Amino acid sequence: MRRVRFHSYGGPEVLRVEEAEVPEPGPGELLVRTEAIGVSLPSVRRTRGDGNGGGVPLPAVLGGEVAGEVIGLGPDVTGFAVGERVTGLSFTGSYTDVATVPAALASRIPDGATSEDAVALVRGGQVALAALATAAPAGTESVLVTGAASATGHLAVQLAKLRGVPRVVAAVGSAAKADFLYGLGADEVVVYEDASWGEPVDIVLDGVGGDLLPRAVAALAPGGRLVFFNSGGGTVPAYDLLAGSKTITGLTMARFAATRPELYERHGAELWEHFLAGRLRAAVHARVPLAEAGRAHEIIEGRGNLGKVMLIP
Repeated sequence: MRRVRFHSYGGPEVLRVEEAEVPEPGPGELLVRTEAIGVSLPSVRRTRGDGNGGGVPLPAVLGGEVAGEVIGLGPDVTGFAVGERVTGLSFTGSYTDVATVPAALASRIPDGATSEDAVALVRGGQVALAALATAAPAGTESVLVTGAASATGHLAVQLAKLRGVPRVVAAVGSAAKADFLYGLGADEVVVYEDASWGEPVDIVLDGVGGDLLPRAVAALAPGGRLVFFNSGGGTVPAYDLLAGSKTITGLTMARFAATRPELYERHGAELWEHFLAGRLRAAVHARVPLAEAGRAHEIIEGRGNLGKVMLIP
Protein backbone atom coordinates (compact mmCIF):
# COMPACT_ATOMS: atom_id res chain seq x y z
CA MET A 1 0.00 0.00 0.00
CA ARG A 2 0.98 3.67 -0.25
CA ARG A 3 1.52 6.04 2.65
CA VAL A 4 2.70 9.64 2.89
CA ARG A 5 5.45 10.54 5.40
CA PHE A 6 7.85 13.41 5.98
CA HIS A 7 11.49 12.94 6.96
CA SER A 8 12.22 16.58 7.74
CA TYR A 9 10.14 19.58 8.72
CA GLY A 10 9.14 21.98 6.00
CA GLY A 11 6.50 22.88 3.46
CA PRO A 12 4.48 20.72 1.10
CA GLU A 13 7.67 19.58 -0.64
CA VAL A 14 8.71 17.38 2.32
CA LEU A 15 5.76 14.99 1.91
CA ARG A 16 6.85 11.72 0.31
CA VAL A 17 4.79 8.86 -1.05
CA GLU A 18 6.26 5.52 0.04
CA GLU A 19 5.37 1.85 -0.16
CA ALA A 20 4.56 0.18 3.16
CA GLU A 21 3.09 -3.01 4.58
CA VAL A 22 -0.62 -3.07 5.32
CA PRO A 23 -0.94 -2.58 9.11
CA GLU A 24 -2.52 -5.10 11.47
CA PRO A 25 -5.41 -3.74 13.52
CA GLY A 26 -4.65 -3.83 17.23
CA PRO A 27 -7.05 -4.39 20.10
CA GLY A 28 -10.13 -2.25 19.69
CA GLU A 29 -9.16 -1.12 16.17
CA LEU A 30 -10.74 -1.30 12.75
CA LEU A 31 -8.78 -1.74 9.54
CA VAL A 32 -10.22 0.66 6.95
CA ARG A 33 -9.57 0.89 3.22
CA THR A 34 -9.63 4.66 2.82
CA GLU A 35 -11.86 6.33 0.24
CA ALA A 36 -11.50 9.92 1.48
CA ILE A 37 -8.94 11.54 3.80
CA GLY A 38 -9.24 14.91 5.51
CA VAL A 39 -6.51 17.55 5.25
CA SER A 40 -6.44 20.19 7.99
CA LEU A 41 -4.48 23.25 9.08
CA PRO A 42 -3.13 21.45 12.21
CA SER A 43 -1.66 18.77 9.94
CA VAL A 44 -0.01 21.43 7.78
CA ARG A 45 1.43 23.10 10.90
CA ARG A 46 2.66 19.76 12.20
CA THR A 47 4.52 19.14 8.95
CA ARG A 48 6.32 22.42 9.48
CA GLY A 49 7.06 21.58 13.12
CA ASP A 50 4.77 24.39 14.29
CA GLY A 51 1.74 24.52 16.54
CA ASN A 52 0.40 21.76 18.73
CA GLY A 53 2.16 18.49 18.04
CA GLY A 54 5.23 20.13 16.50
CA GLY A 55 8.55 18.46 17.08
CA VAL A 56 7.29 14.91 16.62
CA PRO A 57 10.01 12.30 15.99
CA LEU A 58 10.98 11.91 12.36
CA PRO A 59 10.16 10.34 9.98
CA ALA A 60 6.54 11.05 10.83
CA VAL A 61 3.09 10.28 9.50
CA LEU A 62 0.05 12.52 9.80
CA GLY A 63 -3.03 11.35 11.65
CA GLY A 64 -6.52 12.60 11.00
CA GLU A 65 -9.96 11.78 9.68
CA VAL A 66 -10.62 9.03 7.18
CA ALA A 67 -13.64 7.35 5.70
CA GLY A 68 -13.97 4.09 3.84
CA GLU A 69 -14.74 0.38 4.05
CA VAL A 70 -13.93 -1.85 7.03
CA ILE A 71 -11.71 -4.67 5.80
CA GLY A 72 -10.53 -6.07 9.13
CA LEU A 73 -11.27 -6.14 12.85
CA GLY A 74 -8.79 -6.17 15.71
CA PRO A 75 -9.25 -8.17 18.90
CA ASP A 76 -12.09 -7.11 21.22
CA VAL A 77 -13.95 -5.13 18.55
CA THR A 78 -17.72 -5.33 18.81
CA GLY A 79 -20.47 -3.46 17.03
CA PHE A 80 -18.76 -3.30 13.63
CA ALA A 81 -18.49 -5.75 10.73
CA VAL A 82 -16.28 -6.19 7.70
CA GLY A 83 -17.84 -4.49 4.70
CA GLU A 84 -19.42 -1.62 6.60
CA ARG A 85 -18.59 1.96 5.66
CA VAL A 86 -17.29 4.11 8.51
CA THR A 87 -15.56 7.36 9.29
CA GLY A 88 -13.22 8.06 12.17
CA LEU A 89 -9.78 9.19 13.29
CA SER A 90 -6.52 7.40 12.59
CA PHE A 91 -3.62 8.26 14.87
CA THR A 92 -1.18 5.84 13.24
CA GLY A 93 -1.44 7.47 9.82
CA SER A 94 -4.33 8.78 7.76
CA TYR A 95 -2.50 9.71 4.52
CA THR A 96 -2.55 6.11 3.36
CA ASP A 97 -4.48 3.54 1.34
CA VAL A 98 -5.31 1.52 4.47
CA ALA A 99 -5.57 2.92 8.00
CA THR A 100 -6.24 1.67 11.51
CA VAL A 101 -9.04 3.47 13.34
CA PRO A 102 -9.99 3.03 17.01
CA ALA A 103 -13.52 1.63 17.06
CA ALA A 104 -14.36 4.04 19.89
CA LEU A 105 -13.72 6.95 17.50
CA ALA A 106 -15.51 5.46 14.49
CA SER A 107 -19.09 5.82 13.31
CA ARG A 108 -21.09 4.34 10.47
CA ILE A 109 -21.81 6.30 7.31
CA PRO A 110 -25.57 6.20 6.72
CA ASP A 111 -27.22 5.14 3.50
CA GLY A 112 -27.51 8.04 1.10
CA ALA A 113 -24.12 9.50 2.04
CA THR A 114 -20.63 8.97 0.64
CA SER A 115 -17.21 8.73 2.24
CA GLU A 116 -16.47 12.22 0.92
CA ASP A 117 -19.62 13.50 2.64
CA ALA A 118 -18.46 11.92 5.89
CA VAL A 119 -15.00 13.50 5.80
CA ALA A 120 -16.44 16.90 4.93
CA LEU A 121 -19.11 16.71 7.63
CA VAL A 122 -18.38 14.67 10.71
CA ARG A 123 -15.14 15.88 12.28
CA GLY A 124 -15.63 19.56 11.50
CA GLY A 125 -19.27 19.36 12.47
CA GLN A 126 -18.47 17.66 15.77
CA VAL A 127 -15.99 20.43 16.61
CA ALA A 128 -18.54 23.10 15.70
CA LEU A 129 -21.30 21.55 17.80
CA ALA A 130 -18.96 20.96 20.74
CA ALA A 131 -17.88 24.61 20.59
CA LEU A 132 -21.48 25.77 20.49
CA ALA A 133 -22.43 23.47 23.36
CA THR A 134 -19.48 24.75 25.40
CA ALA A 135 -20.07 28.43 24.75
CA ALA A 136 -23.59 29.14 23.61
CA PRO A 137 -26.34 28.62 26.19
CA ALA A 138 -29.96 29.00 25.21
CA GLY A 139 -30.86 32.57 24.44
CA THR A 140 -27.53 33.57 22.91
CA GLU A 141 -28.16 36.50 20.61
CA SER A 142 -24.91 36.68 18.63
CA VAL A 143 -21.99 34.45 17.61
CA LEU A 144 -18.84 35.34 15.65
CA VAL A 145 -16.87 32.57 13.92
CA THR A 146 -13.24 33.10 12.90
CA GLY A 147 -11.88 31.01 10.03
CA ALA A 148 -15.51 31.01 8.92
CA ALA A 149 -14.87 29.60 5.44
CA SER A 150 -12.77 26.69 6.75
CA ALA A 151 -13.87 23.07 6.99
CA THR A 152 -15.08 23.63 10.57
CA GLY A 153 -15.98 27.30 10.31
CA HIS A 154 -18.49 27.03 7.47
CA LEU A 155 -20.32 24.31 9.39
CA ALA A 156 -20.28 26.37 12.59
CA VAL A 157 -21.91 29.30 10.77
CA GLN A 158 -24.74 27.06 9.55
CA LEU A 159 -25.19 25.17 12.81
CA ALA A 160 -25.43 28.39 14.82
CA LYS A 161 -28.26 29.52 12.54
CA LEU A 162 -29.93 26.10 12.72
CA ARG A 163 -29.84 26.39 16.51
CA GLY A 164 -31.65 29.69 16.35
CA VAL A 165 -28.90 32.26 16.92
CA PRO A 166 -30.34 35.53 15.51
CA ARG A 167 -27.01 37.15 14.52
CA VAL A 168 -24.11 35.11 13.14
CA VAL A 169 -20.99 36.99 12.07
CA ALA A 170 -18.45 35.29 9.79
CA ALA A 171 -14.85 36.55 10.10
CA VAL A 172 -12.46 35.72 7.24
CA GLY A 173 -9.17 36.80 5.73
CA SER A 174 -10.56 37.90 2.37
CA ALA A 175 -13.70 39.66 1.16
CA ALA A 176 -13.72 37.19 -1.74
CA LYS A 177 -15.25 34.65 0.64
CA ALA A 178 -18.25 36.81 1.53
CA ASP A 179 -20.70 35.47 -1.07
CA PHE A 180 -19.94 31.89 -0.02
CA LEU A 181 -20.75 32.69 3.61
CA TYR A 182 -23.84 34.77 2.94
CA GLY A 183 -25.04 31.79 0.91
CA LEU A 184 -24.69 29.63 4.02
CA GLY A 185 -26.78 31.96 6.13
CA ALA A 186 -24.28 34.36 7.72
CA ASP A 187 -25.90 37.63 8.74
CA GLU A 188 -22.65 39.62 8.51
CA VAL A 189 -19.20 39.00 7.03
CA VAL A 190 -16.15 40.88 8.30
CA VAL A 191 -12.54 40.76 7.11
CA TYR A 192 -9.78 40.44 9.70
CA GLU A 193 -8.11 43.68 8.65
CA ASP A 194 -11.33 45.70 8.95
CA ALA A 195 -11.05 48.52 11.47
CA SER A 196 -14.27 47.32 13.11
CA TRP A 197 -15.91 43.92 13.29
CA GLY A 198 -19.28 45.50 14.00
CA GLU A 199 -21.26 45.41 17.21
CA PRO A 200 -19.75 43.18 19.95
CA VAL A 201 -21.01 39.60 20.20
CA ASP A 202 -21.91 37.24 23.04
CA ILE A 203 -19.79 34.34 21.78
CA VAL A 204 -16.68 33.94 19.62
CA LEU A 205 -15.77 30.54 18.19
CA ASP A 206 -12.06 30.91 17.39
CA GLY A 207 -10.58 28.52 14.86
CA VAL A 208 -7.56 30.69 14.05
CA GLY A 209 -5.78 32.02 17.15
CA GLY A 210 -2.29 33.48 16.87
CA ASP A 211 -2.12 37.22 16.23
CA LEU A 212 -5.87 37.24 15.64
CA LEU A 213 -6.73 36.18 19.20
CA PRO A 214 -6.65 39.71 20.74
CA ARG A 215 -9.01 40.97 18.01
CA ALA A 216 -11.34 38.06 18.68
CA VAL A 217 -11.40 38.83 22.42
CA ALA A 218 -12.00 42.51 21.65
CA ALA A 219 -15.04 41.50 19.59
CA LEU A 220 -16.75 40.12 22.71
CA ALA A 221 -19.37 42.10 24.58
CA PRO A 222 -18.90 42.44 28.35
CA GLY A 223 -19.44 39.04 29.93
CA GLY A 224 -18.83 37.26 26.63
CA ARG A 225 -17.04 33.96 26.11
CA LEU A 226 -14.51 32.82 23.51
CA VAL A 227 -14.07 29.13 22.74
CA PHE A 228 -10.53 28.39 21.56
CA PHE A 229 -10.27 25.20 19.44
CA ASN A 230 -7.32 25.84 17.14
CA SER A 231 -3.61 25.05 17.05
CA GLY A 232 -2.48 28.62 16.36
CA GLY A 233 -1.59 29.67 19.90
CA GLY A 234 -1.76 33.34 20.83
CA THR A 235 -1.74 35.47 23.98
CA VAL A 236 -4.14 37.98 25.55
CA PRO A 237 -3.41 40.40 28.42
CA ALA A 238 -5.22 39.13 31.51
CA TYR A 239 -6.48 42.64 32.19
CA ASP A 240 -8.51 42.55 28.97
CA LEU A 241 -10.44 39.61 30.40
CA LEU A 242 -10.80 41.22 33.81
CA ALA A 243 -11.97 44.59 32.52
CA GLY A 244 -14.68 43.08 30.36
CA SER A 245 -15.57 40.10 32.57
CA LYS A 246 -14.73 37.95 29.55
CA THR A 247 -13.86 34.26 29.47
CA ILE A 248 -11.68 32.08 27.24
CA THR A 249 -12.47 28.37 27.26
CA GLY A 250 -10.26 25.77 25.58
CA LEU A 251 -11.81 22.87 23.70
CA THR A 252 -10.25 19.59 22.59
CA MET A 253 -12.42 16.97 20.97
CA ALA A 254 -10.58 14.10 22.64
CA ARG A 255 -11.63 15.36 26.08
CA PHE A 256 -15.11 16.39 24.96
CA ALA A 257 -15.82 12.96 23.46
CA ALA A 258 -14.37 11.17 26.51
CA THR A 259 -16.21 13.20 29.14
CA ARG A 260 -19.50 13.76 27.32
CA PRO A 261 -19.92 10.61 25.20
CA GLU A 262 -23.72 10.73 25.09
CA LEU A 263 -23.70 14.31 23.84
CA TYR A 264 -20.98 13.46 21.33
CA GLU A 265 -23.17 10.66 19.98
CA ARG A 266 -26.23 12.94 19.80
CA HIS A 267 -24.20 15.52 17.92
CA GLY A 268 -23.24 12.92 15.33
CA ALA A 269 -26.88 12.01 14.80
CA GLU A 270 -27.83 15.70 14.58
CA LEU A 271 -25.23 16.32 11.88
CA TRP A 272 -26.42 13.49 9.66
CA GLU A 273 -30.08 14.43 10.22
CA HIS A 274 -29.48 18.00 9.06
CA PHE A 275 -27.25 16.92 6.17
CA LEU A 276 -29.54 14.22 4.78
CA ALA A 277 -32.53 16.58 5.06
CA GLY A 278 -30.66 19.19 2.99
CA ARG A 279 -30.48 21.74 5.80
CA LEU A 280 -26.68 21.57 6.22
CA ARG A 281 -24.10 21.89 3.46
CA ALA A 282 -20.71 20.21 3.86
CA ALA A 283 -18.67 22.04 1.23
CA VAL A 284 -15.72 20.34 -0.47
CA HIS A 285 -13.20 22.82 -1.86
CA ALA A 286 -10.81 20.34 -3.48
CA ARG A 287 -10.34 16.62 -4.03
CA VAL A 288 -6.63 15.86 -4.51
CA PRO A 289 -5.07 12.47 -5.35
CA LEU A 290 -3.20 10.90 -2.43
CA ALA A 291 0.01 10.94 -4.48
CA GLU A 292 -0.25 14.74 -4.66
CA ALA A 293 -0.64 15.36 -0.92
CA GLY A 294 1.75 18.28 -1.12
CA ARG A 295 -0.67 20.11 -3.41
CA ALA A 296 -3.42 19.72 -0.81
CA HIS A 297 -1.13 21.33 1.77
CA GLU A 298 -0.44 24.19 -0.64
CA ILE A 299 -4.18 24.86 -0.86
CA ILE A 300 -4.52 24.98 2.92
CA GLU A 301 -1.46 27.23 3.31
CA GLY A 302 -2.88 29.59 0.68
CA ARG A 303 -5.91 30.13 2.99
CA GLY A 304 -8.22 30.38 -0.01
CA ASN A 305 -10.26 27.23 0.59
CA LEU A 306 -14.03 27.34 0.93
CA GLY A 307 -14.82 24.22 2.92
CA LYS A 308 -12.94 20.92 3.13
CA VAL A 309 -9.79 19.87 1.30
CA MET A 310 -9.42 16.10 1.04
CA LEU A 311 -7.20 13.43 -0.43
CA ILE A 312 -8.63 10.66 -2.61
CA PRO A 313 -6.57 7.40 -2.75
